[in-house]
Amino acid sequence: MALQTFNKYESEVRGYIRSFPVIFERAKMAEIWDESGKRYIDFFAGAGALNYGHNNPDINAALIEYLQHDGIGHALDMGTVAKKEFIENFVHNILEPRDLEYKLQFVGPTGTNAIETALKIARKVKGRKQVMSFTNGFHGMSMGSLSITGNSYYHDESYGVPGYTTQVPFHKYLGDKVDTIAYLRKILEDASSGTELPAAIVLETIQAEGGINVSGEQWLRDLRQICDDFDILMIADEIQVGNGRSSDFFSFERAGIQPDIITLSKSIGAGQPMAMVLLKPELDQWSPGEHSGTFRGNNLAFVSSSVALKKYWSDDSFSKEVKQKSNLVQARMEKLALRFPQYVREIRGHGMIWGAEFKDPDMTSKVCAQAFEDGLVIETAGAGGEVIKFLGPLVITEELINEGFDILEGAVEKVGKKQ
Repeated sequence: MALQTFNKYESEVRGYIRSFPVIFERAKMAEIWDESGKRYIDFFAGAGALNYGHNNPDINAALIEYLQHDGIGHALDMGTVAKKEFIENFVHNILEPRDLEYKLQFVGPTGTNAIETALKIARKVKGRKQVMSFTNGFHGMSMGSLSITGNSYYHDESYGVPGYTTQVPFHKYLGDKVDTIAYLRKILEDASSGTELPAAIVLETIQAEGGINVSGEQWLRDLRQICDDFDILMIADEIQVGNGRSSDFFSFERAGIQPDIITLSKSIGAGQPMAMVLLKPELDQWSPGEHSGTFRGNNLAFVSSSVALKKYWSDDSFSKEVKQKSNLVQARMEKLALRFPQYVREIRGHGMIWGAEFKDPDMTSKVCAQAFEDGLVIETAGAGGEVIKFLGPLVITEELINEGFDILEGAVEKVGKKQ
């Protein structure tokens, strides 16, 4: 009865409410409570949008103060104090310490807006229609983004998804012994391969929705070299695995590379809707107003993000803290695999994104459902939902990490006994 309103009036497209069939009422950092007062540990973080937690007190305080002083809410792409402070904070705390030089383009409030923008400017600058992406990649649900998303579940011929895209094998997609970089280089240099020279290659350095597939550092450097050799733009999709998820602010930092274009959303708004594209200065070839949108830039997100950037990224202390927690998450994942070798095929991950791939894909949804019943919000990933994914807020405590994994292990045991 509790969900009657949603069942009666909301579209059948609703998804997460089916996995978590309660009505949530409040949340704090890495804990959520439903309307009955039941508590849940959050290993989901709004699909990666809440790296700094639910209702982070410092962020909330800044938002409340901004609203009480009648700060600008909506301004299209006009200048505001909040926007100016965000830009200065982002440049000072993120770009300058990493010796990165990019122009900032604010787009519509979701990740797919950033991807669409990146594809559009890449094609404009290079004068080519073709774009390459990778197997198991996920980049969004609008038409251009869908055209470079791998999972067939999200495709339908009637959608009219644009062509001019090619998917190529991601790192280790064909096994440890197959060099997918050599394959890519071969089809690009061979005039009879049937592959057009692309304007850009788009990738997540850690494929999140695709099943927690982590690209190697040398593989990333080799891919950067291919882009340089063939005059192809590298677009790094940092929407879910950026913003500190890898323990560095950007997930590509570990390889020592610099993409030509970077897309950011989810946690860049520190809990508020926001997306932006970072462009190498020479690629900023837009005419004024050529790419626009009513909600390009969210002043509440600017306020929230400025607080997060100053608090968490003014030095390397938060990054070190995330790395320490990631070691604990990895250890707990390893413990899970050792305890249940009959169910878990392998674990993989990096930083604060980890997954356990199960031998029986049907088991993962049952485990997640049992875990939710026992007080843990956790979801699946992978083409067949075969991976249980840890994606907790970066600010989660070690105590809650351990408590959550205890619940997860208990859920595997309970489901296993019913098999």
